[in-house]
Order: sequence, then structure tokens, then C-alpha cells
Amino acid sequence: MEEGVCCVLFWAALVCVLVLLGLFIRADCDFTLQWAKTFGTKPDVALRGKVVWITGASGGIGEELAYQLAAAGARLVLSARREAALERVKQNCLERYTLEDKDVLVLPLDLLDRASHPEKTEAALRYFGNIDMLVNNGGRSQRGLFVDTDVEVYQSLMELNYLGTVSITKQVLPHMIRQGSGIIATVSSLAGLAGTPLATGYSASKHALQGFFNALRPELTGSPGITISMICPGPVVSQIVQNAFTEHVDKSLSSAGDQTHKMSTERCVQLMVAGLANQLKEMWISHQPFLLFVYVWQYMPTLAWYLTNKLGSKRVQNFKAGLDADSAYFTKMKAKTT
Repeated sequence: MEEGVCCVLFWAALVCVLVLLGLFIRADCDFTLQWAKTFGTKPDVALRGKVVWITGASGGIGEELAYQLAAAGARLVLSARREAALERVKQNCLERYTLEDKDVLVLPLDLLDRASHPEKTEAALRYFGNIDMLVNNGGRSQRGLFVDTDVEVYQSLMELNYLGTVSITKQVLPHMIRQGSGIIATVSSLAGLAGTPLATGYSASKHALQGFFNALRPELTGSPGITISMICPGPVVSQIVQNAFTEHVDKSLSSAGDQTHKMSTERCVQLMVAGLANQLKEMWISHQPFLLFVYVWQYMPTLAWYLTNKLGSKRVQNFKAGLDADSAYFTKMKAKTT
């Protein structure tokens, strides 16, 4: 009798493992986020009527986030440096969804101009009366070898990606503490969990954000209504590559390369919005094998270092050879186009 029960339990466990393995092979996000997307609270329930301030909203992930939040019925504060692009995003929100003109505020913002951040925050609060969610999405990436890169590039990355985000958070968080609720969401990167060759400064700025918000979260245990959410996408189609820093601050990237292997912006934001609707503290968003890689980094760091050296070496070799450094590791590389 006992042997029969053990046999049944064994086969049941084996089936569960195989099912989970099958799900993981096809996954494009971590298990917690998969659960929230499938079974959690829907965005149009959790986010309808909420005031969401998005930085970096003039293109890429920030623009798509504005559209999907508008579809869920959220009211929006759209910020970036390019006011004309923000007006375009606002107009699209109004034409495609049920929002009215008063539901979307265009608020031009320069993350580097930290002296202006208190005034910008007050403007958002005067307009809507409250801020329910801040999405720190603004920032730039990097392409270049450390030995060839000016220190000024590293300073610019930290000023923009790290200190700019901290500065806006510094202005919004006291308001959320007073109202007793809110979400501070920051678009980090898998590069903030595991360093990426050719993006040493970008990785450093994202590691800094991870460390800052992971330290801030326990400081807010007295305000349980506030959620600190870290969003860590892998390769995603967006404008961040086109706008990347190179070896010199004033030198632009000659070519963004082939991005067809990357996750679509729409799918990435679908997962982000599902996680935000369910107040997840951290989200890993990526196709395989990059999702597997971050799990290996989390649970088997020795193996992760071996893989990092192998794959990172290939990435650097391709870059030096004038090939697309950002192309998939496991496909034939394509030469850069001019």
C-alpha cells in the first residue's frame, strides 16, 4: 500500500516538474509575473482612474506604456525633454482610448535639471491633486569598450540614469507617504542584475538603481501602502539603442543594428502593466535564453560566471569585428549597416 502511494506521488511530482519545465522553456518572464499575468488582478480593474507619471514617455517603452495605461483607464502625466513628441503621444491616447483632454498632462522634464524637479512635481500635483504611481523610465544605454570610453560618459550615465531617477523619486515619495499609498516603479534592466559587456557604465547605473531601491524598500515598512517595483527587461525593441552613449559623450551610435531578435515593445509593456496592477516588487522580462541566464545568476553564480565569460567574449569579438554587438548570441551575426 505504502509503495503504491509513493509511486503515485513520484509520478505526480515528475509530471509537475515536466509541466513547469515546459512552461519555463516557453516563458518570457519570471514565474511570479507569469502567475500575475494569468491569474492576477487585471489592469483595467487595478489602474482605472489612477494618476500615473511616466518619465521617458516620448518614445519606446515609455510611449507604449502610456498607450496601455490609457487603455486601462489611467490618467497620465507624460514627461520627457521633447514636448512635441509628448503632444503626439497625448493625441494618440485621446484618439485611441476613452480618455478626455483633461486626463492627460504633458509635462516636459529634463532628468539632468534636478533643480527643476520640485517645481515639476508641484505642477503635476496641482493639476491632478495626487500621484498614484511614478514610473521612472527615462534614461540612456551605452555601447563601447571600457578601455576606449571617456570617463565623462560614465559620469553622464550616472547623472541621468541614477541621480535623475533618485531626484524625481525624492520629490514624489513624501507625497505618497502622506497619502498612505502609491507605487514607485523603476525600469531597470537585466543588466542591473548581471553585468553586460560593452555597457559597463549602463550596467553600473542600473546596479546602482537596484541597490538604491532595494535599500529604500525596507525603510518604508512603516508605510505598507507604498510599493517599490523594479522592472528588469532583457533585449526589447525600443529607441534606447539608437540613443545610446558611445566612447565619447558627443558621439552618436553609427547603427542600431538588427533588433528583430528582441522582444516586442508591446509584449514587454503588457507584462510590465500586469506586474504593476498586482504590485510586484520585481519583474524579470525576457525571452529565452536570457531569462534562464538571470535564473542561473540568481541560483548558480559559479556557472553564471563561466557562461558570462564565454558569451561576453563572443559579444566583444563581434563588436571589435564591426558586427552587430546587440544581435542574438545564438544566431549567425550580421554585418553592420551604414
